[in-house]
Amino acid sequence: LQVGQALFMPSRITNKRFVQTGGYDSTVLTTDLDQLTEAYPFIRRRVIGTSVMGKPIEEIRIGNGSKRVHFNGSFHAHEWITTPVLVEFINDYALALTNQTPIRGLSMLPYYNDVELSIVPMVNPDGVDLVINGLPTSEPYRSEVLEINGGSTDFSGWRANIIGVDLNNQYPAKWEQEASLKPSQPSPRDYPGRAPLTEPEAIAIARLTLDSDFSRVLAFHTQGQVIFWGFEGLEPPESEVIVNEFARVSGFRPIQYTDSYAGYKDWFIKQWKRPGFTVELGLGTNPLPFSDYPQIYEDAVGIMLASMYM
Repeated sequence: LQVGQALFMPSRITNKRFVQTGGYDSTVLTTDLDQLTEAYPFIRRRVIGTSVMGKPIEEIRIGNGSKRVHFNGSFHAHEWITTPVLVEFINDYALALTNQTPIRGLSMLPYYNDVELSIVPMVNPDGVDLVINGLPTSEPYRSEVLEINGGSTDFSGWRANIIGVDLNNQYPAKWEQEASLKPSQPSPRDYPGRAPLTEPEAIAIARLTLDSDFSRVLAFHTQGQVIFWGFEGLEPPESEVIVNEFARVSGFRPIQYTDSYAGYKDWFIKQWKRPGFTVELGLGTNPLPFSDYPQIYEDAVGIMLASMYM
């Protein structure tokens, strides 16, 4: 160092990078992830695939542990409130690590060393953007979406991707049974596609999962304040122990089996015989009002932390 030479020292960040305000579309997500990765160099970010319309599907990773835990949100378009929940958790976790401050009385550094967290905040960017912003400007999507929606421009009930396939009915776990019970053509919700894993968004998550050796997965949906945790008796005994802790910290009700198939957590349990969960945040009619967000986030934080320490 020369006398008088300026030395650049990065200032430690002591407050959140952003505050959630609603209408959380794919553009807001990109901006927030830009800010987070710039502020916290230990956050790893990559594109794991692209949507039908070519939008990036991004994954965030934090931590160096051998226990690999995966969260995802916005499989369903009108359940987009799950995305800011996951992004705010990334923000809070990074802030706590940087400042060595606890979350809910828990020091975060041991989790950073024990757990590698994988988070895909928005599985279905095209669908989310449709629900929040309305009709896309580009063809053929504009005309096709209108036709699938019966000519209506009210997309508040839209769950599917932009071409009317329900991404959480796309997995090879009793898919044929699900297909026999659900719409047989593109629809705002429930249509499982012409075969399993036809849609780029579902394929991106499947590839990520096949490549990642996850210990457990949590798919965040809305609504009902319940947690689905079984599939055909293939879930391991530890799933019940874990879900009971999720219930304790959130007040949510565990449900082992349901007459719904071909979901992401169903496939994960079937394929790996490891714990998989569908967490239904909030109560009411989708899309849930953003005024519910603070409570939804508080409920989710307890579950996310428990998924790391259990």
